[in-house]
Amino acid sequence: MTEKFEVLTMGRVGVDIYPEQIGVGLEDVESFGKFLGGSATNVAVAAARHGHRSAVITRVGNDPFGRFVRRALKGYDVSDTFVREVDHLPTPVTFCEIFPPDNFPLYFYREPKAPDLEILASELDLDAIRAAGVFWVTVTGLSQEPSRAATLAALEARDRSGITILDLDYRPMFWPHPEEATAAVGEALQHVTVAVGNREECEVAVGETEPARAAAALRERGVDLAVVKQGPRGVLAVDDSGSVEVPPAPVDVVNGLGAGDAFGGALCHGLLSGWDTERTMRFANAAGAIVAGQLSCSDAMPTPDAVEAKLREVSGDQ
Repeated sequence: MTEKFEVLTMGRVGVDIYPEQIGVGLEDVESFGKFLGGSATNVAVAAARHGHRSAVITRVGNDPFGRFVRRALKGYDVSDTFVREVDHLPTPVTFCEIFPPDNFPLYFYREPKAPDLEILASELDLDAIRAAGVFWVTVTGLSQEPSRAATLAALEARDRSGITILDLDYRPMFWPHPEEATAAVGEALQHVTVAVGNREECEVAVGETEPARAAAALRERGVDLAVVKQGPRGVLAVDDSGSVEVPPAPVDVVNGLGAGDAFGGALCHGLLSGWDTERTMRFANAAGAIVAGQLSCSDAMPTPDAVEAKLREVSGDQ
């Protein structure tokens, strides 16, 4: 029988190599921490922390880092059922520099090609994709073949059933031209019910950076819920009931790189729980703030109790 997952993600995976010294360049860093990484993978981890049966569709190399990915997933209670090895490609690693509060340069080592871009449509368990409560894909998965065809095949099979989310997650270094990304995103938007991204990602997706216009443009493409992250201005969400704008939860930022993935896992939790849009956005903002205040991404993903405690702190209700 097909396994049914509450949250099934598809896309990037790797190993994050983060400096243990903050505020210095990589050339001066003396020690590093090793963590599970990749946006789709981190969202699955975040959803699992909220108690949801989660899995990720991805690919790793046949190497020690690939074995680390599998072990880490199991440690976070994320199924590796759909994780396969690509023998001729290494598991990617990503380095970053940490200059709080808002400068976190990333250095992706995904050459000659990342295994997670070698997902084949013929390998997909379409029954599992159709059965998932939330199916989450990313724009990075559209950046190269055969992953692009596989991602679109999964979305077409899903046919906008349940909650189908496109993370706009545009990384310019993965694309030859922004126009190619715009075309691919346009095709994917036909098959999703939720789109989430920041202002720059919305510009690539629909040509708009002003949050209200960006949300309107995403809604015109057929999504039920458009979520536009505005950085220090918080988040704007627009659905059939109207628009909600929620301020950010205050935090002393250590590393902002995992906040969006924590937001994503919390978004999945709120949608699966049937919460209204405002409650979901406040919960997701608080989850993102918790991770932004810590060094790692996957290790820092909060539980619901931790997020509720953060919300009480924000409201002043200790």
